[in-house]
Amino acid sequence: MSLLDHTHNPEAQSFVASANLAGTDFPLQNLPYGLFRRAGSNESARVGIAIGDQILDLRLAASAGRWSSAVQVLLQPLADGDLNSFMAQSASKRRLVRHALFDALAEGSKQQSALTACLLPQAQAQMAVPCRIGDYTDFYTGIHHATTVGKLFRPDNPLLPNYKWVPIGYHGRSSSIGVSGSTVRRPLGQLMPPGAEVPVRAACKRLDHELELGLFVAGGNALGEPIPMADADEHMFGVTLLNDWSARDMQGWEYQPLGPFLAKNFATTISPWIVSMDALEPFRIAFAHPASDPQPLPYLDSDKNRSEGGYEIELEVWLQTETMRAAGEPATRLMRSNFKHAYWTLAQMLTHHASNGCNLQPGDLLGTGTQSGPEASEGGSMLELSLGGKQSLGLPNGETRAFLADGDCVSLRAFASKDGARRIGFGECSATIVPAPQV
Repeated sequence: MSLLDHTHNPEAQSFVASANLAGTDFPLQNLPYGLFRRAGSNESARVGIAIGDQILDLRLAASAGRWSSAVQVLLQPLADGDLNSFMAQSASKRRLVRHALFDALAEGSKQQSALTACLLPQAQAQMAVPCRIGDYTDFYTGIHHATTVGKLFRPDNPLLPNYKWVPIGYHGRSSSIGVSGSTVRRPLGQLMPPGAEVPVRAACKRLDHELELGLFVAGGNALGEPIPMADADEHMFGVTLLNDWSARDMQGWEYQPLGPFLAKNFATTISPWIVSMDALEPFRIAFAHPASDPQPLPYLDSDKNRSEGGYEIELEVWLQTETMRAAGEPATRLMRSNFKHAYWTLAQMLTHHASNGCNLQPGDLLGTGTQSGPEASEGGSMLELSLGGKQSLGLPNGETRAFLADGDCVSLRAFASKDGARRIGFGECSATIVPAPQV
């Protein structure tokens, strides 16, 4: 816990009153980054910091605030709306900006008057994908998800032999990543109906969500130069919520032998805020594979990873159907799990990705794979909760779901909390399903 500092003090308060409320996702101890513009405006997008129910506009703050020369230089790419350039800075420089923003937004700050004029209510902002995502890779680190899904298709051998040796992943599609608040169009695809001998092209009938976290890469590595575990933290910028939408009927037909393709690349939704790794420092936990399992190969192992490589983050999925919305009824929670159950850590995912010399770049996104818990009620997808569609979930208004229907709004939520630390959240990752295009 050597990186814990005054920005993690749970008693620290902000002059932004809403940041001091018990249930806020964005207290002074969080300070996540996002990209926004004023709703209804044509202004260029700018980087902001979430603080309570407000956004600190870093374009305005860079010029209105009083900063050291070193911080002023680091704020410039943020003022220009270029989060990727800031991501490329060293972890120590990124931490310097966090300290400056924390001090400037703290209760009693001499910058209160100047920075109050730089605040915008989040309700008046239009959020965007927070940075340029050059590449997107999705991992499969949720062992409870992998086991449950494996049992549906391979009852006698749910986990393939390599799962406990190597972080499994596949290359996704960055161009179809959207931000929370958008819609997801039900995809068309090639399906093999039960009992048929010839596939058909039709709208997906088994549309599903997947509850994941996404890791944004900070400074990258040169082509051919791996990133060792000892340096992994330097290359991790922050974490977001990620919904890896899946067309299960398309997936079942196409995934062999090369894995996911059209069943996955039609949409991925992320939350608008990136919670920095510094903000997550208090929520590190020890990590280990069960003693009876294979232990990580040396390139995926380190003392630090074993002592504090994991993170304890509560994860939830909420659903509001079109009927619920029309009746003014709130969303209902489908499940809750925790990232502590992941079989591989964020550092291991990043290190493995670069271990063959693959060059990661600032803004690249690594999905964790579906994060389910050990109990049946903790499934991070409808595929698990409905046992492959064999049993429907009952909703409070009497509706049922085995998979998702048009008009359904799926919301992912997450927060980290522990005794002696201020609770921080990730905001919502929400999207509403709209009908497929006409064939």
